[in-house]
Amino acid sequence: MIEFHSENDFVLEDSAFAKAWIAKVITEEEKELGELQYIFCSDEQLHKINLEFLKHDTYTDIISFDYTLGDVVSGDIYISTDRVAENANEYKTGFKSELLRVMIHGILHYCGYKDKTVAEKAIMRAKEAYYLEKYPDE
Repeated sequence: MIEFHSENDFVLEDSAFAKAWIAKVITEEEKELGELQYIFCSDEQLHKINLEFLKHDTYTDIISFDYTLGDVVSGDIYISTDRVAENANEYKTGFKSELLRVMIHGILHYCGYKDKTVAEKAIMRAKEAYYLEKYPDE
């Protein structure tokens, strides 16, 4: 089950497409879909979560709480739509493309990918690009 919630004024367009795409990624990664919650919020709200739960005094685009058990992918993914918009502008990409990249980034973490080292980041970016190219127009 995949659900989308918004704690700001953001509305995810074509949520049925997003659900199907995320489910395909999970299947292709040879995992099973459990319960996923995407919560769209402001920079300030995500900063507060970052301080409270991770003790990081920084702004970020995504924080994920991983409840995956074995191969069943589950968790809560908080996304700052403010930060996604800013990153889209900075990286010269569209908001939708950047949003999808961040959304799938959380799923890839749940599937076991890391991004702490240079090598891990390269693999993560390649996976993001692969899934962005593979599914966005289906």
